[in-house]
Amino acid sequence: MKIIILHRKLLFSILLLCLLFSSLLFYFTMPNSFALELTTNSVMDTSLREEITTLTKKEEKIAYLTFDDGPTLKATGKILDILKEEEIKATFFVVGKHVKEHPELVKRAYEEGHYIANHGYHHDNKKLYSSNENFINEIKNTDIEIGKAIGIENYCSHVFRFPNGYMSSHYKAKKKEAAKLLSDIGYTYIDWNCLNNDSVKKYSSSQLLKNLKKSAKNKGTLVILMHDTSDVNDTPSILKDSITYLKEQGYEFRNFYDF
Repeated sequence: MKIIILHRKLLFSILLLCLLFSSLLFYFTMPNSFALELTTNSVMDTSLREEITTLTKKEEKIAYLTFDDGPTLKATGKILDILKEEEIKATFFVVGKHVKEHPELVKRAYEEGHYIANHGYHHDNKKLYSSNENFINEIKNTDIEIGKAIGIENYCSHVFRFPNGYMSSHYKAKKKEAAKLLSDIGYTYIDWNCLNNDSVKKYSSSQLLKNLKKSAKNKGTLVILMHDTSDVNDTPSILKDSITYLKEQGYEFRNFYDF
C-alpha cells in the first residue's frame, strides 16, 4: 500500500513538472504575445490616451527609446542587436512603405518584444494632410503592412507619431484636425522630449552623445527620439554609449507595452 502511494506522489510530481516545462516552453517560444491584443477590436480609453500624451511631464526616471522612419537595412538590424545585448525593449515608429520593403525586420523587432508603432505610410506631409481620408488611409495602410509582417490580422498599434512631430509649426492647423481623427479611430499620438539630433546634420559620435546629455538634463521621464535610418548619422554606433549614460543617471528602460 505504501509503495502505491509513493508511486502516485511520484507520478503527480512528474506530471506537475511536465506541465511547468510545457508552460515555460510555450512562453519562450511564442512570438511577442502582448500585441495579440493590439487590433482594431481593442479599445484605448480616455485615461490611457491622456497618460501617453502627458508622458513627458512625469517625474519618474523612466527612459523610452523610440526609433523613427525605419525599418532600413542600414541601421535597424544593428540597433536590434544592441538592444538585445542590453536587454532593452524599445518602440519603433515605422513607415508603411519601408515595412513593405523589409517585413522581416519588423517581424524580428516584434518577436523580440519591441513595440511597433505607426509613423504614416509615406512620411510625406503633403500626401498625409491632403485630405482627412488620405490621413486615415496612411495610418490604416501602415497598420495593414505591419499586420502582414508580424502575422496579426487587423493590427492597430493605437500610437502614432506625426512626421516631424506634432509640436512642429508646419501644418499646425492640419495637425489639430488630424488629432481629432486619431481619437475617432482609437489612436493617440506622442512626440518626444529628448533627442540626439541624429537626423538634423552630420555630427561626430561624441557630439551625438553630448546632444543627448544636454537634451536629457534635469528631466524625469524621457521619450527619446532617434532614427533607425543612418541617412545622416550612424545612430547604432552611439547607441550603447547612450544607454550606458542613461543607466548611470538612474534611468529604467521601458516601452509602450508597459501601458
